[in-house]
Amino acid sequence: MTNEDVLREFREAGALREGHFILSSGLHSGMFLQKNLVFMHPDRCERLCKALAQAILDKVGEVDVCVSPAVGGIIPGYETARHLGVPSIYVEREGGKFAFRRAFSIEPGARIAMVEDIVSTGLSSRECVEAIQAAGGNVVVAAAIVDRSGGRANPGVPFVSLATLDVPAYPADALPPELAAIPAEDPGSRRLNG
Repeated sequence: MTNEDVLREFREAGALREGHFILSSGLHSGMFLQKNLVFMHPDRCERLCKALAQAILDKVGEVDVCVSPAVGGIIPGYETARHLGVPSIYVEREGGKFAFRRAFSIEPGARIAMVEDIVSTGLSSRECVEAIQAAGGNVVVAAAIVDRSGGRANPGVPFVSLATLDVPAYPADALPPELAAIPAEDPGSRRLNG
């Protein structure tokens, strides 16, 4: 699956949005990938995650488990795991840090694919990787549907994505005038209570 194939899935689902958005990283951007508009269509989600599963196999071979960060990574993590034929579990924020809950655990040394939806800075991915490693897992690859960092995101382990974009993102105090003139939307989940 090419970069353009992935972006076509987002465009056709109405998920490639332009405006002023606050990303989960806290940075601001003129583009937002509303992945839930893609993932709500099982056929689109299946195409993307089947390709991501193959990219994982090509990069590191077989894995034992897929682990994703809640909430955004749960659907692609599950669907990618389905194509890899392995279990899918996730970590949730507890006291501001990712942790395994809901009786989820991993075998020490298990080969883990950490599966994300969209990566901007890699912060959530790094935090997820650290939680998995703290629980004894061997994270052999981080994987995402889209890397919007232009290849600069560093999850701290080998990384694979289906598509790479270079979308500028800015701190709130350094917005370009054209972005500052538009009211900001905060469509992500990181700052939700729960």
